[in-house]
Amino acid sequence: MKLLPLLLMGIIVLNSCEGELDNLGSQFFNEADAYDKAYGLFGYNVDHNDTIRTDATKLDSVRVGAFTEDKFGGQKASYITQIRLNTYNPDFGANPVLDSVVMTLKPRYRTDSANTNTVEDYIYPDGQVAAKKVVVSYPVAKYGKAKIGTEKTKLTIKVHEVNDFLGAPSDKAYSNKNVALGAEIGSKVFDGMVNSVTITKDSDASELLKRDVSLRMNLDNTFFQNKIIAKQGNQVLKDAASFIRYFRGISISVAENDGYLLSIAPNDATITLYYKNDVTSNGTVTRTKQETTLNVGSGNVHYSQIAYSRSSDYSSAMNSAIKIQNVSNLASAVTPSSKLYLQGMGGSGVGVKIPADLITKLRNTYKDNKIAIVSAKIRLYNDDSWNNKYLKPSSMLVQERDSLSRFLPDMTQLSSAGYSLVKTGLLNTVNAYYDVSITATLKKIVENDSSYDATKNNGKDFIINTGSYLSNATGVLLGQAYNTRAYNPYRILLTGTTDNSLIGQDITGLKSKAVQLRIIYTKK
Repeated sequence: MKLLPLLLMGIIVLNSCEGELDNLGSQFFNEADAYDKAYGLFGYNVDHNDTIRTDATKLDSVRVGAFTEDKFGGQKASYITQIRLNTYNPDFGANPVLDSVVMTLKPRYRTDSANTNTVEDYIYPDGQVAAKKVVVSYPVAKYGKAKIGTEKTKLTIKVHEVNDFLGAPSDKAYSNKNVALGAEIGSKVFDGMVNSVTITKDSDASELLKRDVSLRMNLDNTFFQNKIIAKQGNQVLKDAASFIRYFRGISISVAENDGYLLSIAPNDATITLYYKNDVTSNGTVTRTKQETTLNVGSGNVHYSQIAYSRSSDYSSAMNSAIKIQNVSNLASAVTPSSKLYLQGMGGSGVGVKIPADLITKLRNTYKDNKIAIVSAKIRLYNDDSWNNKYLKPSSMLVQERDSLSRFLPDMTQLSSAGYSLVKTGLLNTVNAYYDVSITATLKKIVENDSSYDATKNNGKDFIINTGSYLSNATGVLLGQAYNTRAYNPYRILLTGTTDNSLIGQDITGLKSKAVQLRIIYTKK
């Protein structure tokens, strides 16, 4: 008999396609009648000024590329980084001359579409050794357009010298920071494929070369010959402080304004200088191959530079959005919007308000009818006009507007109970939706926290952005500010408040895609 109400609840959930009970709700469920309700909410846009902190402390990954679509407009991302010598006051030997300079990047790639090319009768050029060469190619992970028209999208990757001093690694850097660029020192038309290379000797199958999956491009020999090799013995190569003021860094960008964004691991980038020098042995001078690497990774200043060219609809929506600098001021007015623009990498966020009169109504129902909230979710629907094949975000960051630095009570109370902050549905369709679980948060306000003044706080607001929270090696979340939003490329247009008269009202019987609160509560 005690299981009967839970079975009935399962039938209700399945038959109505409504939100299911979360972990906390299940804990509070007991022998009682169950009610499934939906209420209209106040949805508004949050303008982040197209800016976000993107220095090395915020970048586990970095985006490079360009992408344009009609709802949000254009986006172009570049990577700016310092370079350091691996060894200071280097000795390049006698008469050093560069053969080539190669920059290696490690983009994220798809392992489900590998293509293997084997050359059995390959001749390894160093010693003319009979060998076998195996090249395995992979497409990079793209956000944007794999094709433009009928043609496979290609990006022209450009590398420029940076003319401005970039500072210290501890300095904050934001995505709208501009730097002066100098000479172009490299260019490559990139077809979207990266590869690994393995060469083995025919005679004994020993390995002659093994190169991990990467994107390699040649840089300007003359530039690096004059900039580094020819400066052997000069003060500018003798210590890090001198070097980073002499060779201030590089910019990696693309020439195009449309295509896709790719992701690279900033600390895995390298630049290798291949050169020959004179080696004298027993009076005989031999030209000998040498190489040295430059450190482009950790320990350097690096940041993501992001520029936007916005659509007129987006710009109009931001005119009525609350500015991010005003979000912590609860007295700042917000304006409901029928379309909510959600975008990572400094793009806009979304605000959702549970109005004060709805909180009062739920409190009165709790007191008068002895209800218990067992599930509460904010439901957000994909807007019908966002009907495309771009990947939709699968995770979100959620903050309480009146306590921006902390996690939701749900996340802390249920951290070991399999709690999911956001559940998604039908992501590959125009009817996609997101359920943000706020059961513990709403229960506290409605059932336990009489000190919470909903009228003074003008309701209860939640700020939502794209991204995922970061955790340490043991899975413990690092904090509200530690997340992937700085390099999360996803965007989505959501349905906001479509009818202001329904804010705070019971819309249970309506087929509405407007932002809403979905509650399951019990009543003895």
